[in-house]
Amino acid sequence: MGTTGTASVSGAAAAGPAGAARRRVPGSLAWAVLLPLATVLSALVGVYLWMWLGVVLMLAASATVAIVAGGVWNRAGAALLATATTMALGLFAGPTLHEAYVKQFGERVDALVVDTAKHVNGKGTELWVCRVVDTTGTVQDLADVQNCHGQFRRKQQVILFKDPLGGLKPWIEATDDRGLDTLSLSATGGLFAVTTATLLHAGTRRRSDADMDARKRRKYGPPRRSAE
Repeated sequence: MGTTGTASVSGAAAAGPAGAARRRVPGSLAWAVLLPLATVLSALVGVYLWMWLGVVLMLAASATVAIVAGGVWNRAGAALLATATTMALGLFAGPTLHEAYVKQFGERVDALVVDTAKHVNGKGTELWVCRVVDTTGTVQDLADVQNCHGQFRRKQQVILFKDPLGGLKPWIEATDDRGLDTLSLSATGGLFAVTTATLLHAGTRRRSDADMDARKRRKYGPPRRSAE
């Protein structure tokens, strides 16, 4: 009888951490999905409304990731990784979604590259600009976020994919191929998946403040009493 009782207690103790992890899955999953989604939305805001507002929202999402994973769940390593992938996701998502949107739903317009130039911004980064004129006579300067990276030359015939709503600058391509850049799509999807998986793992394996205190006592011993 005593053996059975001991076995039951041992089984309950063994099942305790696993059961707690299972109970944490719904809440952890909500954070793990919502925070990367908020990052993607911030990228959309930066592309379609105002770049600096998108940057502020992306930084806010990254800070929230760090606070939740590192400060609330006490998972410093996961917080560092998730914060880095969140910021990278914000950088990749904007141009990727821009390209996907205008190539799939935009109007195809023939254009000519009038001139190209390279300049250095305040941070020392070299940026290309392509000045193009389309068949309607409209002249526009397109930058790297519109796919001008120095690959076009003067008087080159190009294709512009225009936003049907008129909110975005055109996306420039050498041909009328509406296929998407698989590398950008893969990078964006991979960063989203890594961020979600990292946050989910951190949430289900979170540590309480009592757990952290116990870890410190095991590592450094009990706190010393100050001499009176």
